[in-house]
Amino acid sequence: MRYAGIDIGGTKCAVTLGEVNGESVRFLSKERFETDVNEPPENVIERFCAILDGLGAFDGIGVSCGGPLSSKTGRILAPPNLPLWTDVPIVEMLEKRYGVPVRLQNDANACALAEWRYGAGRGCENMIFLTCGTGFGAGLILDGRLYSGTNDMAGEIGHVRLEHEGPVGFGKAGSCEGFCSGGGIKQLAASVAESASVKPAWYPDNCDAKSVAAAAFAGDETALEVWRVSGEKLGAALAMLVDLFNPERIVLGSIFARSGELLLPAMERVLRREAIPRSLEVVRILPAALGEQLGDYAAICVAMGDKI
Repeated sequence: MRYAGIDIGGTKCAVTLGEVNGESVRFLSKERFETDVNEPPENVIERFCAILDGLGAFDGIGVSCGGPLSSKTGRILAPPNLPLWTDVPIVEMLEKRYGVPVRLQNDANACALAEWRYGAGRGCENMIFLTCGTGFGAGLILDGRLYSGTNDMAGEIGHVRLEHEGPVGFGKAGSCEGFCSGGGIKQLAASVAESASVKPAWYPDNCDAKSVAAAAFAGDETALEVWRVSGEKLGAALAMLVDLFNPERIVLGSIFARSGELLLPAMERVLRREAIPRSLEVVRILPAALGEQLGDYAAICVAMGDKI
């Protein structure tokens, strides 16, 4: 079976063609472009179609996009990182054009399906995937199936407030997304650096997560403090998930996959303090295994639908 996958993100978009054969996916092509948040969604969809038109035959299309969205009606509703994408009937538009099944799923759920089927969650019944990137959301695999909630809003751990004050994420100061996402870590780094008696070399021009991670790996004390705070808040978020869902595995993407060793000491310390010991002893916390191809696998898994 050949499936096309569309990955719509706040910074980049991609169209992938994959051939699924049993337990493996062979990627046949991929084309990506930078996201222009000021470009009308109709124009962006035409760009997708121009790429799809050149792929030959395929059996279905999967669309992975940040929520909120409706997987049941196939509409992208109002993603914070895509301000013009309000009530876009993308499934209907693509089905009319290509005559194949089209499925839509939010990116955290899509990545959860991918890591569960092909990555670090393979073989388990209860798994949580955390995006840990531009945003901070969870995809839930419970009792061997995706759980998306009543209207696709399950797993929004990023919106949970950890502190009354702190970096802003998901429109809320002190939220999990504020402390643990890329944008939140950038705010946290600026705040910690501003309070330091000696300003680090990376402040104020290089407060992004990648630059602050590089400084921390080089031994910069202020950068290490940023990652300590973020690690503590990540541990608190994970403890809630462990207590609520009793998972076998929690798989973390993006930032954790690249900089996990900076987060681990504080994260594990808080987890041991906060989580129910009986639940904690059965869970493994792992980085995403699919690396830079996670988004490609995710969109293909959405296209597969119940065949997964």
